[in-house]
Amino acid sequence: MKRALLIALNEVRLYFQDKGDLAFSLLLPIVTFALIYGAFGGSTLFTATASVVNEDNGIYSQQLIQQLDNVNGISIERLTPAEARAKLDRSDRLFVLDIPAGFSEALASGGSAQLTFLQRGNGGLEGQILASIIRGIAADMARPLEIKSQVADNLQGTGVSQDRIEAAVTQYLNEEQQAPALGVTEEVVGGTIDLVNQYLPGIVTMYVLFALMVSARVIVEERRKGTLERLLTTRLSASELFFGKYLASVARGFLQTLILLALGYAVFQMFTPVTFLESLFIILVFTAAASALGLIVASVARTEEGANWIGVVVTMFMVMLGGTFFQVAKGTILYDLGRVSINTYANEALRKVIAQGGTLGDTIIPLVIFIGVAVVALIISRLIFKAVPGSK
Repeated sequence: MKRALLIALNEVRLYFQDKGDLAFSLLLPIVTFALIYGAFGGSTLFTATASVVNEDNGIYSQQLIQQLDNVNGISIERLTPAEARAKLDRSDRLFVLDIPAGFSEALASGGSAQLTFLQRGNGGLEGQILASIIRGIAADMARPLEIKSQVADNLQGTGVSQDRIEAAVTQYLNEEQQAPALGVTEEVVGGTIDLVNQYLPGIVTMYVLFALMVSARVIVEERRKGTLERLLTTRLSASELFFGKYLASVARGFLQTLILLALGYAVFQMFTPVTFLESLFIILVFTAAASALGLIVASVARTEEGANWIGVVVTMFMVMLGGTFFQVAKGTILYDLGRVSINTYANEALRKVIAQGGTLGDTIIPLVIFIGVAVVALIISRLIFKAVPGSK
C-alpha cells in the first residue's frame, strides 16, 4: 500500500509539473464557472434600459418614471425629443417612452391621459416587454384617480366633501392592496428558480467523469509506450501499480472539482462552511466510484482512440441521463433509465445538500451506491487490468 501511495504522489507531482496539462485541466473548470456566472450569476431577472422623453414634468409623470426605475433590472435614460428621434433614426434605440405635455393634469382630473410609444419596427423584444411593464404601472397609477373621480361624480350634490371622499377611497384602496381579493402564488413544476443551484452540481459531476476518462486514455498510452512495463521492472507489483494509478486518478478528479466548488463558495455564496465540506465529501466518494469505472475503460481499451470513444460514450450517457442539464420527472422512461447513471445520485445528493438544506445523513443511499460501484468496478478492473500483455 505504501508503494501505491508513492505512485499516486508521483503521478500528482508529474501532473503539477506538466504546465500544459495542468493549465488545461484547471482552466476548464474556471472557464466553465465564468460561463455559468455570466449566464446566471448576475441576475435571472429581465434587464433593460428604458429611454424616456418627459414633456410633461408634472407630478404623475415623475411618479411614473420613478416607479419604472424601481422595477428590478430596469434603468432609466432621459432623452430630449430631438435626441430620441435621432437615436431611433440610427437604430441606437428601438423603443422610447414619450410622456406628452398635460399628462399629469389629465390624470388629476380623472380624464383620459395618453402615453406615446416611439418605436422602430415592433420595438424589439426588449421594447415589447418594457411597453407591457409601462402599461401596468400606468394602469395602477390611473385606477385610484379614476375611482375618486367616479365616486365624486356619483356623490355630487349629496353634501359629502371632496376631502372625505378622497380619504374613504384611499382607505379602501389601501385595505385592498394589503389583502387583495385575488391573490397569485407561484409553484415551480419540473424545475427550480435558482439556476445556479440547479446546474452547478451537474457540471461538477460532468467534469469528474471527463477528467477520469482522460486519465483512462493516459494509462492506455503508457501501456502502449512501455512505461508501465518499465515500472514493473522495479520492486512494484502489478497490484501496487494498479492502486497507485487509481489513487492518482481520484486525486486529479477531486482537485478539478474542488476548484469549481471553491469558486462557487466564494462568488455565489451558495454554501455554508458545513455544506461546503459535505459537498466535498460527496464529490470525493463520487470521484472514487468514477475513477474505478475509468480503470475499467483503461483495462478494456487497447488504443488511445478506443479509450477516447468508450470514455465519450460512457460520459455522455451518464451526463444526459443523470439530469445534468434538465430535471427528469418521476415516472418517465428517462427517470427509470437514469437510475443506472451514478451522475443521477451525485446530482441528487449535491442538490439536497446545497439547495435543500439537507445533511450527509440525507444522502446515505447515494453514498452507499458510490461505495458499492467503486468496490465492484475495482474488482472487475483489477481482474482484467494488464500493465503489459500476459502480466497479472
